[in-house]
Amino acid sequence: MSENQSEHHQHGPNTSVFEDKDMDNKTLQSIGVELLPIHTEGTVHAKRIGGKFRNLKWIAASFWLIFFTFSYLRWDGHQAFLFDMENRQFHILNLTILPQDIWVLAMILLFFALLLAASTAIAGRMWCGYFCFHTVWTDVFTWLEEKFEGQPNKRMQLDKTGWSFTKLRTKLPKWGAWLLIAFLTGFSFVAYFVDVYDLWGRLFRFELGTYESTIIITLTVTTFFFAGILREQTCIGFCPYARIQGAMIDTQTVVPTYDVERGEPRGRIKRAKPGEPVEELGDCIDCNLCVAVCPTGVDIRRGQQFGCITCGLCIDACDSVMDKIKKPRGLIRYASLAEFAHKSMPAIYKRPRVIVYSSIMLFAAAMIIYGLTTMSPIDVKALHERSPLFVKMSDGSIQNKWTIKVVNKSNEPMRAVLHVGGVDGLEYRIDRADEVIEVQAGNVASTTLFVKIKQKLLQSSSTPLTVYVQDLDNPQVKTTYDTTFFSPEPR
Repeated sequence: MSENQSEHHQHGPNTSVFEDKDMDNKTLQSIGVELLPIHTEGTVHAKRIGGKFRNLKWIAASFWLIFFTFSYLRWDGHQAFLFDMENRQFHILNLTILPQDIWVLAMILLFFALLLAASTAIAGRMWCGYFCFHTVWTDVFTWLEEKFEGQPNKRMQLDKTGWSFTKLRTKLPKWGAWLLIAFLTGFSFVAYFVDVYDLWGRLFRFELGTYESTIIITLTVTTFFFAGILREQTCIGFCPYARIQGAMIDTQTVVPTYDVERGEPRGRIKRAKPGEPVEELGDCIDCNLCVAVCPTGVDIRRGQQFGCITCGLCIDACDSVMDKIKKPRGLIRYASLAEFAHKSMPAIYKRPRVIVYSSIMLFAAAMIIYGLTTMSPIDVKALHERSPLFVKMSDGSIQNKWTIKVVNKSNEPMRAVLHVGGVDGLEYRIDRADEVIEVQAGNVASTTLFVKIKQKLLQSSSTPLTVYVQDLDNPQVKTTYDTTFFSPEPR
């Protein structure tokens, strides 16, 4: 039995606590406990109350300030975070990721995908409740709605009235604030793909390109519609994650849960007349505050539903009521079905789902670290000429031809020099007059390599060679490429 449950059994049901205090509904209202009806139609206008999980939601939501601000950071004279699709370059601080290293980004995506699955197995839709961009934007939009239109009851009454100048005057400022946030959302997204300061300049000069304008307008409209108008219906009717979460959670997943054993039978407290039997009730006084604060309108007392986004606001609401009526907290709390079934809970690291998800995450993390630590600012590829594989020269030597591609992954121009090793006495040349390959920042330069070896020096029809490439201005920046020299069978 849990601590809260044992405390409940010490206190007894509602009537045993309040019988001496002679509390009825009017008394509850006098100490600040609202007895709210459940609204099941129309837009959900959630009531806002403070609490531990509400504060946690705001802290988690502040993570998205990164989205609005990081595009303005500069690094060595360029945008610190820039996904240059036109030039196929991804700039992250001093690191430039080219298509050759795109697998690193794939590992990052794999890591966060498994992190989502692991967090769901442990604590349900924790992503939805605290970090999901739709949840955060909707939370901010409804917070602004409260500032402009008042508390939920007032907003519901306003929605029921017909259109008038007064109603329009009330809603226009709210729509203006929503539209501003929606525009900044679309603009900030595009700013990660082009230089943000140049984008602002072209915006005020009305010189935005077709693609940029289309994306900004589309994201502005969809943000306004989904976060401001559709709201909880996006989570319930459109988001696939709400439906596939059932495959990720089990009886050991910790989610906001109503303690039926402690709370039922629920009911409003009534003043008992002398001589009348006292009806024994659970701790739930049926105030419906847990439903009123839910952003998706879920009644957690009916069990788990796919509309629940695991935000914990119902816990804040219930705890505030328990404090006022002098009952122990935890009638609604983060708990698993196994706990309520009085089954033992294995340690998190022993659960099969968590082990599988964590193992894949560790693999992805190891690959990311390996990729970032071994990623050289320079890369080289040697493409051997296929037709013909080799040419026999007039002096009896054998010549092979390669196309050399030098990739400059840094943010500065590079002057690369090349040499070939593997066989003593070989001769090589490239089709550059000064034998220096100039490569612009984040680009590829090509040249042709010719290697000639006397046939008497060859012991096989295929001889290993190594191509060495080095930055002339930064000798520590270098790389190699292993290839094969083809020739006739030696006599």
